[in-house]
Order: sequence, then structure tokens, then C-alpha cells
Amino acid sequence: MARQSPPPTDQDGGAPRTNKGDGGFPRWSLWILIGIVVATFLVPQMFEADNAEQVTFSQYEEQVRNGEVKSVVINNDTGDIVATLDDSDTKIRTKGPRDPIESHIELLEERNVGVEFENQTTNFFIQLIPLLLPIGLLIGFFWWMQRRAQGQMSGIMSIGRSKAKTYTTERPGTTFADIAGYEGVKQEITEVVDFLKKPDQFAAIGARIPKGVLLVGPPGTGKTLIARAVAGEAGVPFLSVTGSDFMEMFVGVGASRVRDLFQSARRLGRAIIFVDEIDSIGRKRGAGLGGGHDEREQTLNQMLAEMDGFEATEGIVMMAATNRPDILDPALLRPGRFDRQVVVPLPESEERLAILKVHCLDKRMGGDVDLKTMAKGTPGMSGADLANLVNEAALHAVRRGSDRIEAIDFENARDRVLMGQRRESVAMTDHEKEMTAYHEGGHALLATVLPNADPVHKVTILPTGQALGVTQQLPQERHSYDQKYIEDRLAVLMGGRMAEDLIYGVTSTGAANDLMVATEFARKMVREWGMSDRIGPMAWGSNNQVFLGEDLMHTRDYSDETARVIDEEVERILRTEQERARRVLTEHRPALDEIAQALLERETITGAEVQAIALANNPPAPVADVPQP
Repeated sequence: MARQSPPPTDQDGGAPRTNKGDGGFPRWSLWILIGIVVATFLVPQMFEADNAEQVTFSQYEEQVRNGEVKSVVINNDTGDIVATLDDSDTKIRTKGPRDPIESHIELLEERNVGVEFENQTTNFFIQLIPLLLPIGLLIGFFWWMQRRAQGQMSGIMSIGRSKAKTYTTERPGTTFADIAGYEGVKQEITEVVDFLKKPDQFAAIGARIPKGVLLVGPPGTGKTLIARAVAGEAGVPFLSVTGSDFMEMFVGVGASRVRDLFQSARRLGRAIIFVDEIDSIGRKRGAGLGGGHDEREQTLNQMLAEMDGFEATEGIVMMAATNRPDILDPALLRPGRFDRQVVVPLPESEERLAILKVHCLDKRMGGDVDLKTMAKGTPGMSGADLANLVNEAALHAVRRGSDRIEAIDFENARDRVLMGQRRESVAMTDHEKEMTAYHEGGHALLATVLPNADPVHKVTILPTGQALGVTQQLPQERHSYDQKYIEDRLAVLMGGRMAEDLIYGVTSTGAANDLMVATEFARKMVREWGMSDRIGPMAWGSNNQVFLGEDLMHTRDYSDETARVIDEEVERILRTEQERARRVLTEHRPALDEIAQALLERETITGAEVQAIALANNPPAPVADVPQP
């Protein structure tokens, strides 16, 4: 649902601005002044205007001789003549000499025409304009300079004000009904909303309202969406701000904005404060180059004091969202500040199905679309990924010229999201194409033969994303990895380069990413997961964080000898799985050749076709894991 606009506030989140500057003239006064000046020119012209027909002086004299003119008015200053004809309704205008000609006057008297002389009248305001205009321009210039100086001073003075958007009567239209799945998360959040709506019900049994709720989860899982739903459901004001809004180039601004934010919430009575991406200001103190005097740490200290300090914050609930809880300061996470940490994980299969249904509500779907199958085939995708998947399917349907989304559109969209966009412009040589076919065939064959590997969904040698070919596997719902699964996965990763070496006797750079992923897995097996008999059940250097401040002053917690042993174990595991992959491919050489030939002919084959080829070649029993020495 669309988000409604909040009540009009100024740039710093304060009260609505008026049309009057502080200590200056109202803005509309300038327009009134301009209107008066314009009126002094236009109004006299409007009143003096008539419907007289413009004629030449000769035509005018001819009408006088013919007795058609009843009276005339002659302007002594300009020589303008306005004549009224006999019918008294028609007037003519002409331009005569400034000094009336005697013959012309005699002609008028001879024809008994009434003659009236007048002088040019000048508007009083028009006479004053040449005097007042320079003075007015001077006054306007100094007034503009004053307003500009006041505006700059006002901006400097208001820099410490909070930029939070306040939703009171107008709230975002998102509700909990718009959030598919996550029933446990919604229950945790609903309790906080109910406490604010009906505090007496909880106070009757002595329950204390949680002061803070921290939403933790990977990017795209819907943390901000949940906060918007709270804003839509809550019957109390909702203040929304991002972590970066507190930081500014001036020292002390962040702490000032935190104080202003909580003061605004206290004035509202009961309220919810939501800070998105709180990790931008809530990182551990003492990490980084700023030390204890870092501006960010001052902002964090002020937030800690406001959340659970001497001043009461009863009725104010703090909500925040982050995907990096590991870098947050422990003082921020303790009870009394963030009492609850609500994990918003990647959705499971049933939750993915519910999310897909929500995003397909306003789409025209074909009869062959099976959302349940699509939900099972998208493990590891977040809510944002699924929304993008549905949109990509709709775009593909439009490009295809269809008026509805069909299964082929979802299949293409999933390939685009998981593997990347196809690069039609890349032209490979026959040798490159054949080597790519054997490379991907090695991956696909090992993934089909090894019992613990993820099943193959599709294999292609069409250049896709950054790769010349892709073997797409659809992993099952796994929450932990056992050692046999990891070893089979390493063998599958080594299968591409081993197929190249088996057929051509050399390897290519196409296995670069495979080696990177395999090395990372092997290193974690040795250093973190205790899957090496030589190292034993110990974790070394497992405190790796992406945050630079964590690693800047971090010292290695193991000796050089231990580092050498770790490197030897990583190398041993990789070489063992590489030889295992070579042995399996050698035993299944006919199937490898047939898969490569199918890829060269059709460029893309399915996992079912790979499995059929492997079974048709009557492979022996699955290869047992090579025991570690």
C-alpha cells in the first residue's frame, strides 16, 4: 500500500513554516507592492480608454464638412481629437497638430460643431514613481539581504534539531496484514503496540513495557516494512529517523539531535521512535581512529543516556533495525535499552509462498504458474529478492508480448536473478565453447553422482553475468552443514577444472571463482568448524568482522607454527577433493562426453536431462568419501 504523506513539517522536522520570516516582512508584502506599481500604470489607462475609431485627419475633416460631427474635444498638449458624430453613439479619434489651425477652427464654427479644449492630466502616482522607484529598490535590496542573513543564521541555529519524521494522525498505510509470514515476529511486535494502545491492561498485573526492540536480520527481509506496519497499526505518534540523520560535519550536532528527538517524543506522551540502520551510530566504542572523542561516540553516549538515564522515558518505545548486530555496542543491547532482539530471518518455503502470493495479487497470472513450486525453488531468497523476482517475471512477459505472466516468465526471471543477464554479444571460439561445455559438464556430473551434493537445476554454456557458463544448483532448506555435504560441495567446485585437465591436459581461468569459494570453505573447515583431525576441535581467528575498526587493532590469536599447520590442512583438503573429483570424472567419462555434447548442441540442458544421461551410462555405486589420514 502507498505511504501517506506526513503532516507538513519544516526541513528539520519542526513545526510547519509560515509565510512570514522571523523579524522580516511577510512574503506576500512584496507581491502587494508589485501589484500597486502595476496598478498605477494600468488603472488610468483602463479608465481613459474609449471605443473611439481611429481615423486619419483628412477623413475627420471630410466628416466635419459633411455635417456628420456633432462635437469635438481637442487636447492642447497632445493634439488628440475625439469627435462625437450626430448619432451620439459613435466616436472617432484622430491626431491633429498641437497648435490648432485657425482654418480648422473656422470650419468647426461654420458647421456649428461644439468645440471643447482640455489639457493633458498626469496621474499623481505616475509622477511619484521616478522618485519612489530608486528608494523602493534600495529598501528591497536591504530587506532581501536581511532575510538572507536571517535564513543562514536560522539554519545554523536549527542544525541541532532532530530530522525525525513524525506521524500522528496521518500514518503509513502499511499494516501487519501486508506482511506475509513471520508470525512470531509479528507477535513480538504486536505486544509492544498493544502495550501502548492499552497500557492499563498490562499495568494491572505489573507488566513493564519493553523500552526497546531491535530488529535483526539480513538485508531485504522486511525490517523496515515491519516498522512501517507498526506505524500503521499504532494508535500513538510514530517518529522515524535513519542513523545517518544524526551525523553532521559540526561537532556536537549528533548528540543535540538525539536530545531533541527524545524531547519531541516526551512532549507527545506515548510514542514510538524508530531508528533505521542504527549500526551507523551504534558501533562499539573505542574501535576506529576517532577514539573516545569521536563524534559518533558522543552521539551514541547521548542515546544511551536518553534510553535509560535519569530522565524518565515511560511510554516511549525505541525500535531500531540493523543487519550488523555484531558491531553494535554491548551497552546498547543490554536490557533496559533494547530489551528484545527480534530476529527477522530469511523466509522458509511456506513464508516464501505467502510472500509470492502477496506480490502477485495485482498481477495477471497465467494458468500454468505454480507458486508453490517456485517457492520451493528459491531457497535463500529474501522478501526483497522475491519482490524483484515477480517484477522481473512481469517485465519478461511484457517483452514477450504477453498480457499475463506465465511459468516461462518466472523461469527466466529466476535465471536472471540467480545467474545474471545473458550476454548475447559475447562470441566464443569453438575451442572456448567446447572447453566451457566440459567445464560445466564436470560440475553437473559430480553434482548428480555425489550423494550429498545439491541437485542440478539447469546447465548452460551461454555467457551469463560474469561467467561463460553456469551450472545452477537448487540447494535444499539447510540450517547447518555437515562435513559430508561440505566435502561433496568442494568436489563439485573442483569438477570444472578437473574436467578441463582430464580432456585437454591444462586448466583455464574459468575456475577462478570456484577456487575462491572452495578455499574459503576449506579454511572455515579448519579454522572455525573443527573438521580437521590435525588441528582438532579448536577455533582460530573466528572473530573476523567486516567492520574495519574490529580488525584495525586485532592481533592474531595463534602462532606462526599454527598458521603453517592451518595452511597445510587447507591445502590437503583441497587436493584431496580435487583428486576425488578427477577419479569420479574418469570413471564416468562417457557420461561427461555426452553431457558436453548435449551442451554444444542445445547450449542449455536441465538437471533432469543430466540425470538421465548419468543413469543411461550405468554408473557404478556412488564414490565413498576419501578417508582423511
